[in-house]
Amino acid sequence: MPANADALLPVPLGLITSFLFVLARVGGALAFIPIPGFRTAPMIPKIVLAVALSIVLLPSWPIVRDPTSAPPLTLWWLPAEIAFGIAIGAFVGWVAESLIMAMQFLSLQAGYSYAAMIDPATQADSGVLQVFAQLFASVLFFVVGVDRELLRLFGASLEFLPPGAWRFHPEMGVELIRWSGTMLTLALRIALPLIALLTLIDVALALVGRLQPQLQLLSLAFPLKMLTSMALIIVLAGSFGTLFQSAAGSLMKTLWGITGLR
Repeated sequence: MPANADALLPVPLGLITSFLFVLARVGGALAFIPIPGFRTAPMIPKIVLAVALSIVLLPSWPIVRDPTSAPPLTLWWLPAEIAFGIAIGAFVGWVAESLIMAMQFLSLQAGYSYAAMIDPATQADSGVLQVFAQLFASVLFFVVGVDRELLRLFGASLEFLPPGAWRFHPEMGVELIRWSGTMLTLALRIALPLIALLTLIDVALALVGRLQPQLQLLSLAFPLKMLTSMALIIVLAGSFGTLFQSAAGSLMKTLWGITGLR
C-alpha cells in the first residue's frame, strides 16, 4: 500500500481501522445479547444496529496511528476483538437463558409442554411458557438497565483494553463455568416453588380420586394446573424481575472484574 494511502482516502485509514475493531467487538456481543427479534431479523437491520452502536462509542475509539506498519498483527487483532465481544455477550445471554430454563422446567409439570408455538427468537417449535420467558427476559434486559451498563463497559474497555491488549485468561474460563452453575441455580429458584405447588395439586387430586373413584379428575387436572401456574406466574412476575436484576447486577460486577477494569 502506498505511503500516502491516507491522502487517497476521504477518511483516514487509521480511523477506518479503529472503526472495524470497535465493530468487531460490538458485533460479537450482539450475537448473544437478548434483543427481541434480533436473531431472526434481516441482515441489514443487524448491520445498521451494530454500526450505530459502534458510532455511539466514538469518543472511546482507540487511536490507530499507522495500521500499515504491521498488517498481519492488525488482522490478528480482529478475531481477538470478536472473541472478546462473544465472551461478554455469552455472559449476558446466560442470565436470560436462566429464566427460559425455569419456564421449561415448569411447563412440563404444568402441562404446557403439550402445546407448542413458534419461538420468535429461533423460529422453532417451543413451549408457550418458554416463548413468554424469552420475551419477558428481553424486556427485563432493557428495564433493569443492562443495556446501558454494557455500553459503559464497552466504552471503558475500548479505553483501557484497546485492540491487541486483551488476552483470554483462565479466570474468564472459570467464571464461565461458574456462571453456568449460577444459571441453573437461578432457574431452580424461580421454578421450584411453582413446581412444588403443582405437585401438591397432583397429590390432592390423586387422594380425591382414590376416595371417589367414580370422579373423572383427569379432565380437571390439566386446566386446574394450567390456570394455577399462570396465575402464580402473574403474581410472581415482580419477583422474577427482582431475581433477574440481582443476577444482572452480579454479572456486571463479574464482567468489570474479569476484564480488569475495576
